[in-house]
Amino acid sequence: MTVTVPTMPTPTPPPAAAPAATRPSWPHLVEQVREAGRYPTRPQAERVIRVVLSALGGHVVGDERVDLARALPETAARVVAAQIPAPRPLTAAEFVDSVAARVEGATPATARWDVSSVLSVLPPLVGDDLITRILDRLPPGYALLFGRADLTPAA
Repeated sequence: MTVTVPTMPTPTPPPAAAPAATRPSWPHLVEQVREAGRYPTRPQAERVIRVVLSALGGHVVGDERVDLARALPETAARVVAAQIPAPRPLTAAEFVDSVAARVEGATPATARWDVSSVLSVLPPLVGDDLITRILDRLPPGYALLFGRADLTPAA
């Protein structure tokens, strides 16, 4: 009579850990915005980033807001996360006007430049998928501010 002794299964090695999500650094974000907006100084680019991200922080909510904060440099993440959600979503034009109201001497044209200078650098830094999710939650018209074509169906 042969007795079969059960053997212990060979343990499967755990899957390789996914590389930790790396946030861009604050200086890198500032430099990207400085170049995109052609701002002469880092402090000017930093001011624009803070104004635009504080305005955006009130309009990005839910998981998208959490994911955006996780993907941004810590300094920028705090600016986004500190905002109280807006009572109603602003159109893209109203959003630009709200930024203009926060910057002394700004016009709608300079505010649009500032907004686009900040938002257009975000897709390569935080990922196109996250930007797509954010745009899906915002009113039409924001895609252009993020440097994307606004492909809304014609009525």
